[in-house]
Amino acid sequence: MTTTTDPLRIGLVSLHTSPGDEPGSGEVGGMNVVVRHQAEALADRGHHVEIVTRRSSPTQPDSVSLVPGVCLRFLSAGPAEPVPKGEHDAFIEPFREGLTRLGPYDVLHSHHWFSGVAALPVARDRGIPHVQSFHSIAAAADTPLSEGERPESAGRPAGEQLLARESDAVVVVSSAEAETVRDRLGGDGARVWIVPPGVDGSVFRPAAASARRADVPYVVAAARVQPLKGLDLAIEAIAGIDREARPTLVIAGDASSEAGDYVAELRRLAAAHGIADRVTFVGPQSRADLAFLFRGAAAVLVPSHSETYGLVALEGSASGVPVVAAAAGGLREAVVDGETGVVLESRDPGVWAAEIAHILTDAEYAAGLAAAGREHAERLSWERSAAGLEQVYRRVLGRE
Repeated sequence: MTTTTDPLRIGLVSLHTSPGDEPGSGEVGGMNVVVRHQAEALADRGHHVEIVTRRSSPTQPDSVSLVPGVCLRFLSAGPAEPVPKGEHDAFIEPFREGLTRLGPYDVLHSHHWFSGVAALPVARDRGIPHVQSFHSIAAAADTPLSEGERPESAGRPAGEQLLARESDAVVVVSSAEAETVRDRLGGDGARVWIVPPGVDGSVFRPAAASARRADVPYVVAAARVQPLKGLDLAIEAIAGIDREARPTLVIAGDASSEAGDYVAELRRLAAAHGIADRVTFVGPQSRADLAFLFRGAAAVLVPSHSETYGLVALEGSASGVPVVAAAAGGLREAVVDGETGVVLESRDPGVWAAEIAHILTDAEYAAGLAAAGREHAERLSWERSAAGLEQVYRRVLGRE
C-alpha cells in the first residue's frame, strides 16, 4: 500500500454499467473490472473515490461502500431496471442532472462515451478537469457489420470526437487505442496517456504442480457472447483439430442484450461441425470461478474482432496458461507474440486449429509460453495501474 500526503477526491463515472456487478453477465465486462480494481487501488493509495452509475433496480440504495475509501453511488436516470446498452444515450441528460448534485470532486474521470457526454459539462461548470476513458470506440463508418459491430446510435461518433478533443486528458489502455483516439477521433496526442490495466495475481494464478488435469483437455473462451467476440471462429478451430487430440471448448460468459439469437447460432454451428458434445456454455462466472477455470485449461482463446486491450488475455497469462489471440487492437500488446502466447493475423480456422494443436501436443512449448506469460502478468499490477492514473490526475490538476 502506498499512501499520499495530498489525497484527491476522484469521481469515476460509469453511466451504463455498474462496476459493483459481477463481470460476465449481460453488459458487465472488462470495463467493470478495470474501473473497480483501479478505484480500489486508488483508495489504497490514500485517495477518496466515488463511482457513479445509473440505478438499474428499485432496490439499489443511494450509495454503498465497496471497500474503505470507495463509495458506489446510484443515480436515477430512466427506468430502474436493466436496459440494453445501446439505449443509454436517452439517459444522458437526467444522469447529468443527478451528477450536478454530487461531490465535491477534484477531478471527474468518465468511462465510455455515455458517461463522458454527461460529465464533461459538469466538470466545465465546476472548473475541474475532465478525464476520459473510452474502453471501446465506434467502428469506422465503412466497417461491415459482419465484423461484429452493431449499428451505432447517431450521437456516438460525434460524442466520442467531442470528448477526445475537449477532455483535459484521455486515458487509453494500449498504443493501438491511442492511435485510434488520435487518428479517428482527432485527439491531441499530448493529452493521450497510456495506462495499461492490471491483474490480481493472487486470484489469477497457475495451478499447483500436483493439480490433476481434466481427463479430456479443454480450452476456454471467456467473453460476453456477442458477434464482436468472434466465438464462431473458436468453434470452427476446435472442429478443425483431429478427433483424437480435440479438446473441449468451454465458453464462459453471458449473452449480450443486443446479441439476438447469437447463442443459438453458435450451438447450430457446433452441431453442423459434429462437435456439439465438445462445446460447453457455462454462463457468467465469478472472478474466483473464472480463475479456477483458467488454471485447469490447456489454453485461453481470444478470437475477438476488436479489443482495446484484452484483459482476459492478461488474466489467462497470469493463470499460467498459453494464450492464442487474434491480432486485433490491443491484443498485440496484451500478448507478447511467441513468448507469452501466439497472436494470429489470420482468421482462418485451420491456422487457429494448428496452433491450438501445437500447444496441446508439445508440452515443452506450452510450458514455455505459460511461464513467460505468468512473468509478464506479474509486472502488471493494479497498484501500478493506479499509480499511472494518479500521475494523469496530478498533471491535469497542476499538482505534479
